[in-house]
Amino acid sequence: MSTRVRSYSKINLGLAIGPVRADGFHGLTTLYQTLDLHDLVTVTAKQTAAKAETRITLTTNHPFVPRDARNTAWRMVERCLERLGVAAEVGINIEKRLPVQGGMGAGSANAAAALLGLERELGVALPGVERLQLAAEVGSDVPLFLLGGAVLGLGRGEQVVPMPDLAKTWCVVAVPQIGVSTPAAFKAWDALFASQVAESMGDKAFQVQDMRHLYASPDTVTGLTSAANPDRLNQLSLAYSSLSAKTGDCKPGTSGIVRDPNPEKKRDLPHESQADAMNDLAENTLLALVRTGIGNDFEEVVFPQYPSLRITKRQLMGSDSDGSDVSRPAIYAALSGSGSALFGLYRSEADAKAAQQRVQSSGVQALLTETLPRAEYWERMFAE
Repeated sequence: MSTRVRSYSKINLGLAIGPVRADGFHGLTTLYQTLDLHDLVTVTAKQTAAKAETRITLTTNHPFVPRDARNTAWRMVERCLERLGVAAEVGINIEKRLPVQGGMGAGSANAAAALLGLERELGVALPGVERLQLAAEVGSDVPLFLLGGAVLGLGRGEQVVPMPDLAKTWCVVAVPQIGVSTPAAFKAWDALFASQVAESMGDKAFQVQDMRHLYASPDTVTGLTSAANPDRLNQLSLAYSSLSAKTGDCKPGTSGIVRDPNPEKKRDLPHESQADAMNDLAENTLLALVRTGIGNDFEEVVFPQYPSLRITKRQLMGSDSDGSDVSRPAIYAALSGSGSALFGLYRSEADAKAAQQRVQSSGVQALLTETLPRAEYWERMFAE
């Protein structure tokens, strides 16, 4: 017997990088959104005698995916069994369909999927809080995949808060043949900050390793991630949360973003009109999100290193290299995580397909998909 789990992907609708913390990680504020694109993770597990040792084997169809304890799925299963005090023989197979180092959380999602498969196989699970703590230990992006849908990420991304879902939206994910290392992207961000601080201070000897001292001194610098302005993370998190905050003039059943003076009337609309209404809701909610100043800080350092990614973003957005608009533009487009994947969100399937063709015309793979709200995420998680 085995359990097959759809290991869904994510995009970062926005990502702000904050100061380096005492533990060496950067503070982050991000808004995750799960997508229908997925890997498949199959788990077989059999509990053994209490004194026996746990044995884990991992197979995959991708040559660059680790098959040992370096793999997040392996670590998740191993640590879960340790916390449960259970020994077992476990087999994990990862059928990769998502890009490696693509900024779509594929490895983290594999870990969450392996945990869910293990729980179903053994018929036992950790308490909810402990599961999230374990997920955070394994990787910063892992906890979001134990929630699904729209998720606010704080801390280093591992502190997760479920947000009310955005309406289902058409999405195109561009997958360039480039791998962007997240540690390298953070290093480039720190170097950019250090160079700006050195320029502002007139101190050519200033180095990246000097930044922690500056972060501890609120009056020393302003800039990308200065301690004088860590509120940028708080401001963005408040902006995200404000999208879910109702106001006194809200009609029952509305979100506080889209005001509908006749909410009952839509129930009598023909099917196409209902679809148009949902598209309007998705578009207006996303536009409200864009107005919060949503963006991805990694673009400042990744695009200069990989100029072709900037061109792909323009194609997703619906503007030519000279900046002129073309038909069927995106509501929003950005780099996901540290990249290299980029995404665009669209008003209709036709708009999304037009963007897919624009990107593919330049030789870059483009995948057509949809955002995956929380309820549907869990309804479709287990692939029977």
